[in-house]
Amino acid sequence: MANNIKYCLLTNDVETTSIWHNDLRDSTGYKVYKEGMPLLLNIYRKYNVKSTFYFTGHIAKLIPDIVKMVLKDGHEVGSHGLRHEKEFGFDVMSLDSQIEHLKESKKILEDIISDEVISFRAPALRTNEKTVRALLETGFKIDSSVASQRFDMFFSFGALKKLNWLLSPRLPYVSSIDNIFSYGKDGIIEVPLSATGLPYLGTTMRIFPIITSFQRRLLHYESLINKKPIVFDIHPNELIDETDEKRIINRRSSNFISYFVQDFLRSKLKSKNLGIRALDLYEKEISFFQKNNYRFCTIKDYCLENNLI
Repeated sequence: MANNIKYCLLTNDVETTSIWHNDLRDSTGYKVYKEGMPLLLNIYRKYNVKSTFYFTGHIAKLIPDIVKMVLKDGHEVGSHGLRHEKEFGFDVMSLDSQIEHLKESKKILEDIISDEVISFRAPALRTNEKTVRALLETGFKIDSSVASQRFDMFFSFGALKKLNWLLSPRLPYVSSIDNIFSYGKDGIIEVPLSATGLPYLGTTMRIFPIITSFQRRLLHYESLINKKPIVFDIHPNELIDETDEKRIINRRSSNFISYFVQDFLRSKLKSKNLGIRALDLYEKEISFFQKNNYRFCTIKDYCLENNLI
């Protein structure tokens, strides 16, 4: 990296996903807006964190104020695609469909914030060999959809393409235009999410808080050696509690094994420590990096400060 600053990039995926019901629900989106986002923004104010929020076009169109509320504190608005349904994963869409989704989501967000949107994260981190071209053709400059050396992909959709994470570069890089998972000269700036086998993100933090405490230290030591930025991902829907509602786990696959692993088992695990308990765990992560003098900034500012864009 171009300087000796240690970076912690706290990122947020904002969508209408209900973790409790394993489904997309507009009612959950409103609950995220009224409960989850205020809690998240308050903790960021407390620690003077500047962060990147990736919004789906659907939630931005449904609740434009959920996008506007992050601007007052200097956070970056990025795109999380248009919709989060599994059939709209970027790993299964054609180039033209990806371009269409990116254009529409970008326009929705830019109309709300009256500024350019250049950062992207794919829904469920699903990408294919066409994604870089689609991003470049629609004016994006930065992606953060690759989780280098993450090894839990079989719990999510698009697992076979996600195997490429195992050999992807750990440090930020310019991707190949035909392969988001490898170096190139004419692709997008890729800022990989942090992982050490297990992903470093809100879900792991909630399910395995003790393991996560060791993981953050390991990532910290790595950063001291090679200046790799810490890139953490949380969803404000993790900070809401819907457990007072009768639970129906939505089945998204007709294949029993896929249903059991990706829907039933995954939903059971992901429902641990939701709401205020998640916020308390998250504050421990933020506090650790503050005490170790990390700079909290947006993905865009990180790339600017390190001459990547």
